[in-house]
Amino acid sequence: MIHPKTELKFINHEVGYGVVVTEHIPAGTITWVLDKLDREFSPLEFQTMEPVYQEILDTYTFRNNQGNLVLCWDNGRFVNHSFNSNCLTTAYDFEIAIRDIQKGE
Repeated sequence: MIHPKTELKFINHEVGYGVVVTEHIPAGTITWVLDKLDREFSPLEFQTMEPVYQEILDTYTFRNNQGNLVLCWDNGRFVNHSFNSNCLTTAYDFEIAIRDIQKGE
């Protein structure tokens, strides 16, 4: 589940939509947690799906530390998983802000 002080916003035509914060989030805050509504797909499950589903998963999932694809049920699926991110993924199925995140970022 994505942090409640976020919203989906159109960024530009190249990026499309992304998640931005609606209020300041201090460094050290948990920003996302895997919950019961999120879905995990093994690489084998992915390989046996029709191409239309594979394309959706390619667009809206990330790989966890076990190599499974994680599809978030909420706006977490729109998070930019950047090499220059403001959050850090942990081995414990949550993400944490590694710096202050300002409104609109």
